[in-house]
Amino acid sequence: MWNSFKTDDKLSIRAGITTFTAGGGTKLHTYVAHPDGDGPRPGIVLIHHLPGWDEFYQEFAERLARHGYTVICPDLYCRYGHGTPDDVTAKVRAEGGVHDDSVVADCEAALGWLKGQPTANGKVGLIGTCSGGRHAVLVASRVQGFDAVVDCWGGGVVMSEDQLSPARPVAPIDYTKDLNTPLLGLFGNDDQNPPPEQVDQHEAELEKQGKSYEFHRYDGAGHGIFYYHTPLYRPQQAMDCWEKIFGFFEKQLQS
Repeated sequence: MWNSFKTDDKLSIRAGITTFTAGGGTKLHTYVAHPDGDGPRPGIVLIHHLPGWDEFYQEFAERLARHGYTVICPDLYCRYGHGTPDDVTAKVRAEGGVHDDSVVADCEAALGWLKGQPTANGKVGLIGTCSGGRHAVLVASRVQGFDAVVDCWGGGVVMSEDQLSPARPVAPIDYTKDLNTPLLGLFGNDDQNPPPEQVDQHEAELEKQGKSYEFHRYDGAGHGIFYYHTPLYRPQQAMDCWEKIFGFFEKQLQS
């Protein structure tokens, strides 16, 4: 949980960019953060948002690492070249967006990398925000081996027929029957992507399929609740989100 460390604990972490070969021979560019020490410890795959593999996600990975996890955040846009996050994201958008199948393959490769680490305890979580929240739900439904998944305000889990595209051919909600991983969802009631009505639809489908989940909704907050670097930031709700995330992962991955 937040601030649960003792002042004489060893809190040092290591972090940096790592490249490894994923499916199809792709060189997957990733940011990895982990505590010092031999473990064993759980892993987490962190999925970045639509604006790209940016500085916020490096800090996000490091924050999770300080709570005892090996964290890998793959650059889902690495096939589009390199540059500033804004420049690379513009290329991705111009080409219709990253393909869901590519995201699934990269996250499955990241899962395998985590499970192959000598410090691994065998458990791996998955978390994403914005489009990364949508991708987290999608990946957890299509890939076996995750032990917990967190969706932070992921828009596009519910999609109308006219929103489907070659890059996003199936709405993640349609894979709900295949989700065998406990799910935590965090949403702002003022958000329009997803709007509360779509969160309701997703929750109803989870109930219908008998899935293990918990959703938390925040008044006075919209999208990007803990994006402290934007006007979307809501400090009180953000701190509760962090408490929920740390508590959920501790229960599912460390117990």
